[in-house]
Amino acid sequence: MSQDEPLVLQSRASEALFRAVRTGNAFEETVERLLQAIRLGVVAPGERLPAERDLATRLGVSRVTLREAIRALQEAGYVESRRGRYGGTFVNVEPPRSSRKGPRRIAREMGVDLHDALTHRHVLEVGSAEQAAARELSEAERAHLVSRLSDAGNAELHNYRRMDSRLHLAIAELTGSASLTSAVADVRMRLNELLDAIPLLERNITHSNEQHEEVVRAILDGDPDAARRAMAEHLEGTASLLRGFLS
Repeated sequence: MSQDEPLVLQSRASEALFRAVRTGNAFEETVERLLQAIRLGVVAPGERLPAERDLATRLGVSRVTLREAIRALQEAGYVESRRGRYGGTFVNVEPPRSSRKGPRRIAREMGVDLHDALTHRHVLEVGSAEQAAARELSEAERAHLVSRLSDAGNAELHNYRRMDSRLHLAIAELTGSASLTSAVADVRMRLNELLDAIPLLERNITHSNEQHEEVVRAILDGDPDAARRAMAEHLEGTASLLRGFLS
């Protein structure tokens, strides 16, 4: 394993999220991509976004468009810009206050998209777990997955959603498909507001962590069928919780 390999693994989610935007709505999509990276923990609180020149190139937008998008996020309270030799754009340690809307109201606003998002997530993430287990993983890939599992298992309550997202993205990363990782991130963002409106229950977190361990164990054992079953059960638990709060 080379010394650079862990850095390559850590950059996979960032490559998937900071991919070239589609034409037509460059500003809006740039804001969306940056918010995805922040909310899903790809760029953690206190960390710096990639350099402006590099980020503009990766997103396929002008530096003017990128600056406008960063300015919008700065005004919304997500990032701050610092000058000097070690300056740049940094994710704020304290994020903006989350929506006070309840899960029922959010679900009503989502309408039929709620069922669509849950189904889409199930197909993507169950498939991701299966494909990750089917690959011959390097030592660095295995260590990366175990590290993300540990982060989620030891996360403090206020940080749990972000660590959970990073673990699920790590599983998608192990498929070796940037498109799949990007799709998993997209569907997670569709459900994030609803998930954030539901209280974090200690028993549910304990159970979720146990299921995470089963998924990761199956992937590390190279057992695609077990990984698929474990992830399906895990996602059904989340869906059941959502249905409970929405009933």
